[in-house]
Amino acid sequence: MRKPEHWSGTDGGPRHDRFASARGARVPASHGEEAASPAAGPCATEEREPVYAALDLGTNNCRLLIARREHRARRKSDMLRVVDAFSRIVRLGEGMGRARRISEEAIERTLSALEVCSDKMNARGVTRARLVATQACRAAENGEDFVRRVHERTGLELEIIDRETEARYAARGCGSLADPQAESVLLFDIGGGSTELVWLARGGEASAFELRHWTSLELGVVSLAERYGGRSVSEATFATMTAHTLEALASFAALTAAERRCQRFHLLGTSGTVTTLAGVHLGLERYDRWRVDGLWLSDQDATRAIEQLRGMDFDQRAANGCIGPQRADLVLAGCAIFEAIRGIFPATRTRIADRGLREGMLLELMEEDGAAPPR
Repeated sequence: MRKPEHWSGTDGGPRHDRFASARGARVPASHGEEAASPAAGPCATEEREPVYAALDLGTNNCRLLIARREHRARRKSDMLRVVDAFSRIVRLGEGMGRARRISEEAIERTLSALEVCSDKMNARGVTRARLVATQACRAAENGEDFVRRVHERTGLELEIIDRETEARYAARGCGSLADPQAESVLLFDIGGGSTELVWLARGGEASAFELRHWTSLELGVVSLAERYGGRSVSEATFATMTAHTLEALASFAALTAAERRCQRFHLLGTSGTVTTLAGVHLGLERYDRWRVDGLWLSDQDATRAIEQLRGMDFDQRAANGCIGPQRADLVLAGCAIFEAIRGIFPATRTRIADRGLREGMLLELMEEDGAAPPR
């Protein structure tokens, strides 16, 4: 996917700390640990390769991905070889709709998760990193104070990125899943505190997509569930959440109304909402990324999966292996946002991406080193 000329760099200045973000500053490697630990250590050749890390701190989740470039890649999706990963629901933006401040409880939960991330980056000898915070820190009155506390406690220096940068990273991270024969695609990322939408259109080259339009709504699963309720969602409440989202989407719908939509036009979704729907559609007892990432979900299948979720009570959602107790009160808000997107941008199918922001950051870091795949 090519980057149009009107995209401007929005990264901050150079960093100097252990795990500086912004422009992928080089950091000294050290050694020391949770998730995807390989059975054996890296070979000598691997040890000479740069180790990249991308951290995405959102309104609901803290996610870290550590990877090397893949030498034997035959497809674009093979360019990242994951070395380690970490994900924890921290609910950083909990209660922010009322207070506009990050609570002390949320700060402590998040600092604990970030300490794990710092340890993992040390253990894996990370040499280049990009560490970003999104909507919760953008909107919070104490967002900058929180970033300072993160640095003091963990040595990690977070960068609060703007909405355009967030949309660009998401598009870079999962754009390779777009149907190459489509003339246009709508990419969406339903987050905890915001939802990004990106209109991808065919550029001058036959196989290249460009970002034609984008928007970021101050509306996500956490903010919507806190406003309307998430544990028990009646038909009327679900309809109200959907209508609220439709209203928020109106200006973007008008902006893209004249864009061409061929028969292969489709939606491309990256978020916990759509990956959950894919897992429910597949009947997975336990979430399986390898079966979900890249899945094509027909419009009818999406409708059935949403209806299945809406038919569950809170306890049933909490017991579902693709949802769990920490997301059981949020998933229906995400479904309402997805319903609104489907309503305004009808498509016969949606491609599901279990990739996005972090992968986009890693690919851009590798691209700076001349190691990323072509767009």
